[in-house]
Amino acid sequence: MDTLILEPSLYTVKAVLIMDNDGERLYAKYYDDTYPTVKEQKAFEKNIFNKTHRTDSEIALLEGLTVVYKSNIDLYFYVIGSSHENELMLMAVLNCLFDSLSQMLRKNVEKRALLENMEGLFLAVDEIVDGGVILESDPQQVVHRVALREASKPAVLKSSASPSLISFQGDDVPLTEQTVTQVLQSAKEQIKWSLLR
Repeated sequence: MDTLILEPSLYTVKAVLIMDNDGERLYAKYYDDTYPTVKEQKAFEKNIFNKTHRTDSEIALLEGLTVVYKSNIDLYFYVIGSSHENELMLMAVLNCLFDSLSQMLRKNVEKRALLENMEGLFLAVDEIVDGGVILESDPQQVVHRVALREASKPAVLKSSASPSLISFQGDDVPLTEQTVTQVLQSAKEQIKWSLLR
């Protein structure tokens, strides 16, 4: 009896999707060429939404792919892997994404708050998955890393961020975790204030 033995791979996630309660794409990141064109991606997303938006289960097998999903108020979160992928790994990614966003948005995970803070979403997904490889599954670490990236932005951009997103000042970041630019900026500020006294 011949059985297909698959080589282990780090490339576990094929896509991360977030849709609203009408099935419209709010965020989509595909990590392989399973659906190379936007038209194919939209058709796939419509199919997933139609199969999952009325059910209470968390896992589905569609078009030869494993789909884990979660809904909250007016959002649907999806993490997609191959049919041979471990569902628990995909669910860990989904839970990390949801919990990270919940902390960043101060438990206000709904469409309007998400749209106002898309930059934080992009950073969080990039911290969790890179090129289909799972990098992090701890939401605390993801939020911390997103906060570090937010803190390294110039002050002009910080003030334009939405108040519902966590904002951190560079002074709150320990010296060992600051970038060279942050350290130099802090030193410039200290010198400027010492000269003005």
